[in-house]
Amino acid sequence: MEQNKKEKIKSVVQNDKKAIYIGKVPLYIAFFEKRDDNMTVDIICPLYNASLYIDNLHQSLLKQKNVIIKNIQYILTESKDKTEEYLQKSHCQFRKIKKENFSHSLVREEAAMQSTADIICFISQDILIETEDWLEKLVFPIIQKEAEATYSRQLTKFNNIEKYTRENNYPNESKIKSKNDLKELGLKTFFFSDAASAIRRDIFVKLKGYDGKDLPINEDMYFAYKLIMNNYKIKYCADSVVYHSHHFTLKELYNRYKLTGQFFKENKYLDKYGTNASGGTLAKYILKRAIQDKNIKVLLRYPFDMATRLLGMKVGQF
Repeated sequence: MEQNKKEKIKSVVQNDKKAIYIGKVPLYIAFFEKRDDNMTVDIICPLYNASLYIDNLHQSLLKQKNVIIKNIQYILTESKDKTEEYLQKSHCQFRKIKKENFSHSLVREEAAMQSTADIICFISQDILIETEDWLEKLVFPIIQKEAEATYSRQLTKFNNIEKYTRENNYPNESKIKSKNDLKELGLKTFFFSDAASAIRRDIFVKLKGYDGKDLPINEDMYFAYKLIMNNYKIKYCADSVVYHSHHFTLKELYNRYKLTGQFFKENKYLDKYGTNASGGTLAKYILKRAIQDKNIKVLLRYPFDMATRLLGMKVGQF
């Protein structure tokens, strides 16, 4: 009987279960994922005039725990400030490029293709990381084989319209997105931000990254579409938090949305997933929340902000 019990336990463990017994009675059976805690991570971060951010950013990356960071790779576009001086003094690994050679997509793609890590992590220079487990919580679902790509929750330090766009785009509950969510989520299935994201490098290479295209914006959505349509999964990790704060002028906002409009014009296959509906839903959410908060500054800015976004989008799509 004792021998049979041992054989049963052994058999269960081999099938990704672990049985705990009190005498002959199973106390519980736990299922566990096949995983590789030795997976390595390369962090890839483009920089430009980043002296206001680089010290805090770099120190916060060095403090990350329970993750094997193979390299922190900075790509520095020629700058007028002291970013390069800091990188040299701090013995950071970086590559310098001319301003005319910068591309949101191509710079990231080249660094990712050259990486030898298991996971690539894209970040923006202006994110603020306040915890030592941000990266662990970001890459853990990939290690657990829950998803092939993940992205962090982004919050803002400002009480402006961005507060409500962040609430809408980055809720407080995590979610795994797949092809099965297209009917329910539409375009939001492909929402993915490389301000703080992670991707299995072998999948990035297999899907050919951004296909060698120079994408001035939305390169993250471009790749997310490829992931989803090739039956891979993306996990939004609400417990992996960064702060990403902006005060965009109306001119800056117009230029961003003009580029966004151009992106959708060049990638018309996305239209069937509700590009216009997605923007309308966001606008309604912002207005509703600003009224709830009695946020007068946001309510005064709201009509001009929304009109600027719409105009920029239409001009870009024209």
